[in-house]
Amino acid sequence: MARGVVFAGDTKTKRRIRFLTQHTVTHSPPLLRPLSTMADLKSKFLQVYSVLKSELLNDPNFEFTDDSRQWIERMLDYNVPGGKLNRGLSVVESYKLLKSGKELTDEEVFLACSLGWCIEWLQSYFLVLDDIMDGSHTRRGQPCWFRLPKIGMIAMNDGIILRTHISRILKRHFKEKPYYVDLVDLFNEVEFQTAHGQMIDLITTLVGEKDLLKYSLPLHRRIVQYKTAYYSFYLPVACALLMFGENLDNHVAVKDVLIEMGTYFQVQDDYLDCFGDPEVIGKIGTDIEDFKCSWLVVKALELCNEDQKLTLYENYGKDDPAAVAKVKDLYKALKLQDVYLEYESTSYEKITNSIEAHPSREVQAVLKSFLAKIYKRQK
Repeated sequence: MARGVVFAGDTKTKRRIRFLTQHTVTHSPPLLRPLSTMADLKSKFLQVYSVLKSELLNDPNFEFTDDSRQWIERMLDYNVPGGKLNRGLSVVESYKLLKSGKELTDEEVFLACSLGWCIEWLQSYFLVLDDIMDGSHTRRGQPCWFRLPKIGMIAMNDGIILRTHISRILKRHFKEKPYYVDLVDLFNEVEFQTAHGQMIDLITTLVGEKDLLKYSLPLHRRIVQYKTAYYSFYLPVACALLMFGENLDNHVAVKDVLIEMGTYFQVQDDYLDCFGDPEVIGKIGTDIEDFKCSWLVVKALELCNEDQKLTLYENYGKDDPAAVAKVKDLYKALKLQDVYLEYESTSYEKITNSIEAHPSREVQAVLKSFLAKIYKRQK
C-alpha cells in the first residue's frame, strides 16, 4: 500500500470516521463549542479512550481469546482512566493555547487526545509497577491492582502490556506524521529518565537506612527531576509542541521551567503524603515507613537538634504506627507545615517570573495553565 493512501474499508479509518461523525457540531464552528469547558474536554477525552481501547482489544497482531480480551479490558478500565487525567488533558489544552485559542479540527482533537492517552498509559504503567515495589495498598481511592484477588504478580506483566500499548497507539495514528520519529524518541527518552529516577529513589533508600544524614536537598531534587518532572510536566507540553510543528531543541527554556514546576509538584506530594487527607488524595501515605528521601525528612534533618535527630534515627523507616506517629509529631514540632507554606510561596514567585520572561505569549499561556492546576493543590 502506498504511503498516505487511505482505503475506506480500513478499520482505523472506519473508527476515526465514526468518531468524527459522532462529534460534529451543526450550530457552531467545529469543536469550538464542545471544547469550551473542561467538562466538554474531559467528555471528548474519555470518548477517545473508548476508541483506543477498542483498537487495542482488536489488534490483528495478537490472537485474542475471550478470556485474554476480558482480562486486558478489565485491567485497562481499572488502571488507566481512573485518575485526574491532568497529564493527558494538558496535551489538548496546551495545543489549543499554542494555536492562540483557535478552533481545533476534529482530527486535531483526536490526535491530541490520543497523545494525552499515551501519557496516561505511561502513568498507569509506572504506577502499577511502583505500587508493587513500594508494597502500597491503595491507589486513587481503591486497592492497588496487584492487591486484587487472583491478580498478584501478574500485575507485573500487565504493566509491561500497558507500555506496549503506547507503541501501538503511536504507530497506528502517527506513523504518517512528520514528527512520528520525534514522538517515539520523546516517549523512549522520558521512560528512560523516569525509570532511572525510580532506581535512584529505590537505591537511595538503601543508603539512607545506613546513614540518614545522606539524605539532602540536592539528592531529593535529582530524584524528583528524573522520577516525576519529565513525564508529568515536560512530556505533555513536548507532545503539544511536536504536534504544533516545533523543534524541541529550540525550547530548552520551556523544559527548565517545567522541571522546576515538577520539583514543586513533588514537594507538594511529599507534604500531602504526610499531612494530606487519605480520603482526599486517594491513597494512604507510606513515605515514612518506606524510608523515602522525602522533602519533609530532609528539611527535618536541617532543622532538628541532636535529640530530635535521635528520634528520627530511631523511628524513621519503621513499619510501625507508633514510630510513624512519633515522626509526624516531630514534623509538627519543627513547624514543617509553616516551612512548606514558605517554600510554596517562594517557588510560585520564582516560577512565575521565569514564565513571564519567555518571549512567546502562547508558551506563557501554556506554562501558566500548568502552574494554575498545581498551585495550593490538596490532592
